Amino acid sequence: MMSLSNVINIAGTGMNAQSIRLNTTASNIANAQTVSSSIDETYRARKPVFQLLQKQFHDSNFSEMYSEDNVGNGVKVGGIIEKDDPLDIRYDPTHPMADTEGYVFYPNVNVVEEMADMISSQRSFTVNVEVFNTAKTMLQKTLTMGK
Repeated sequence: MMSLSNVINIAGTGMNAQSIRLNTTASNIANAQTVSSSIDETYRARKPVFQLLQKQFHDSNFSEMYSEDNVGNGVKVGGIIEKDDPLDIRYDPTHPMADTEGYVFYPNVNVVEEMADMISSQRSFTVNVEVFNTAKTMLQKTLTMGK
């Protein structure tokens, strides 16, 4: 059977993953207006890729209901990828970073999308904190039942 300590661990993985997501979003927003004189040197928006952590569950009484395939053990960040969206290329020959043809290159960061991601990651983090606190309270009450 799934224990409350496992719930606490799952909530912890969720908080960790959302922290990485928020850091990635902050980096994207911070670099939204950085400029470059070449495509290769231009910052590209990054996104974390979440993956399911599989729970190793072995209990003969619950093997059908809680198989390894249907009980998660939290989430992990499998990697951080760069977005494929096109860069923002602007013709501005007076810009000090303009290339020989007068073009400057801005990142493919959509600030509105990043703000939505920021709000979403903050709310997901908060929900995981609530799950953590609820499991902690239930665990504390369980420990005091015998008194």
